Amino acid sequence: MQAERDDDRGLVRSRVVQEHLRCECAHDLEGILDTVGMETRFDDEAWGIHRMGHDEARSRYRDLLEAIPDIHNELVRWYITDDAVVAEEVMSGTHTGTWRGLPGTGRRIRLPVCVIYIFDEHDRIGVERVYYDRSTLLRQLGLFWDPATLVGRVITVLTHPLTFARAFGRRLFVK
Repeated sequence: MQAERDDDRGLVRSRVVQEHLRCECAHDLEGILDTVGMETRFDDEAWGIHRMGHDEARSRYRDLLEAIPDIHNELVRWYITDDAVVAEEVMSGTHTGTWRGLPGTGRRIRLPVCVIYIFDEHDRIGVERVYYDRSTLLRQLGLFWDPATLVGRVITVLTHPLTFARAFGRRLFVK
């Protein structure tokens, strides 16, 4: 992919994003890496994880593709600016491989994400900044229960006894 005229830059960059997503869905690691710059940065804002450089990008994508072998990223809509492509996407797939130390759960995920793609001077992805609701992901993986439900209340009492005792104590003694 080579840069076209400046007035075509948004079109070029949107094509890079489309190719990047196509390669993710096809599990084409080398194709994914062809869309990112050598000094690329990946920011997973939900976890506070930041990876820098091509080698860390390779590691990040390899880990993701192994953890969710049937990954699919659906582009819902995008916004093209002078500096970036902002994309609303839905990531889906089955968590079957280890991810962040968690063995595969066999559970399906369907996660709305917002991704800001910022480009380098060669119209490659220089920064991929991803935002999503971490609690939704953990709930879908079976690691988080809504405390408003019966199961959530039981889990909360069992896993957070001090927190629960303090909250109960405040109800008793604070008027």
